Amino acid sequence: MKSEKYPIGLQTFQKIIESGYTYVDKTAIIPELLETGQYIFLSRPRRFGKSLLLSTLHSFFEGRRDLFRGLAIDSLEVEWNQLPVIHIDLNAENYQLEDGLDIILDRILRDYESNFEVTIHENSFASRFTRLIKTINEKIGKKVVILVDEYDKPLLNVENNPALFAKNQAILKGFFGVLKSMDRHIRFAMLTGVARFSKVSIFSDLNNLRDISLSDRFADICGISEKELCQNFPRGIEKMAKKNGLTCKQALENLRYYYDGYLFAEKGSRLYNPWSLLNALEEGKFGFYWFETGTPTFLVRRIRDNRMLLPALNSIRTMESDLVSIGMEDTNPIPLLFQTGYLTIKTVSGRRYELHFPNHEVECAFAEKLRPLYLPQMDDLNGEFSLWDFQDEILDGKPEQFMRRLQAMVKAVPYEQHSEKFYQNVVYLLFTLVGMDARVEEHTNIGRTDLVVRTKRFIYIFEFKYDGSPEEALRQIEDRDYAGRFDADYRKIFRIGANFSSSKRGLDKWIIKS
Repeated sequence: MKSEKYPIGLQTFQKIIESGYTYVDKTAIIPELLETGQYIFLSRPRRFGKSLLLSTLHSFFEGRRDLFRGLAIDSLEVEWNQLPVIHIDLNAENYQLEDGLDIILDRILRDYESNFEVTIHENSFASRFTRLIKTINEKIGKKVVILVDEYDKPLLNVENNPALFAKNQAILKGFFGVLKSMDRHIRFAMLTGVARFSKVSIFSDLNNLRDISLSDRFADICGISEKELCQNFPRGIEKMAKKNGLTCKQALENLRYYYDGYLFAEKGSRLYNPWSLLNALEEGKFGFYWFETGTPTFLVRRIRDNRMLLPALNSIRTMESDLVSIGMEDTNPIPLLFQTGYLTIKTVSGRRYELHFPNHEVECAFAEKLRPLYLPQMDDLNGEFSLWDFQDEILDGKPEQFMRRLQAMVKAVPYEQHSEKFYQNVVYLLFTLVGMDARVEEHTNIGRTDLVVRTKRFIYIFEFKYDGSPEEALRQIEDRDYAGRFDADYRKIFRIGANFSSSKRGLDKWIIKS
């Protein structure tokens, strides 16, 4: 069987096809997308395939049927007309510069003015964009296609600079506001981004904009389903299994645990993040590849300011309306956590959504992002705490040792931060940071465990009390038989009752029973 060629970091459809990279065929959705409306918006996390989707549409609208031979759309009844395309990519620019947005918009408009031999006398970006669309349509006699990639990058990258954010917001509002009066000149327009900012003109003024971000019909338009993984990358799964001493079934289970889990509509498929999945297959290693360069720092600030219980984020309930739009003045971090990909849909009931972390990789990335908010610097601990010694002791079945390290770490936290919620966040973060399978408040027949940590050889069941006693905590584990569901498990079980003390400002005592 021929090894697959992974298109890691490639966002150009033509290059992927012509260079023989494996392409996960999404083209069957194109006719349905065109029938949906004239103006389309799609929100997805970074590195999820939005740029490749727009590049595929670009080639389609240019009439490049030769690139689509053998793909799903090749057998469908569609018109392969060559239309003029304006493709605006706002992804790769330094918007920290005062005139960063001005530079890229001027460059894009100049290139298209030159390519289509359009003479423009207007000065403002909005006026030039208007004249460009109208002149191309009149000159060529065909309506124009507008594709905008990462429209929100000029906002997300300057969220810590209110003045520049306001300036860029005003520019984008005027620029995209052009579209509402250009219906007769535009065949199709699609904009993508991470966040739907409420005060940008495309959302407030464009009445016929269709937001397909939570649509059942288009839930799988980006990302890779498990069916697509098995169809397109069987050799990669086999190599992953062989390299890690696993069966193919076990390798697939690990891939699912690390990288699967995204859901964008009730009737959609669970999806893998393409970036992480392809990197894992290429490297043959279950590593952490997802990093969200576009994650705003104000997301971290919102979590801190809301004093959120971090483990509770794995089961957040919210309304659909809370997921589709954000503003800089909003204080609720949940919409942004969803749109940036830290949270995804778990279940849907009517218009109520339950969210959770999509997979292990993202949960660990989230913990790393929040680490400075809750954990002291390692040099504040005088060598008493090491994350990697902590990890080794968990893996080696040494609960007394890792509990002592946990005690030292908590003691180093400034006193004003101590509270019951704070301790819960610290414990959750520590186990997640070292890559443990840490599950908070798992349901049993007669209660919920505070924390269960699973390794290949051991299972740790924790019950924590605040200003109580470790005896009381351990008794709860035994009285409610939290370990009963693991009776058939081959791993050794440790039951740990622990108490956090407000008077002693930290982890006070614990009892371990195996």
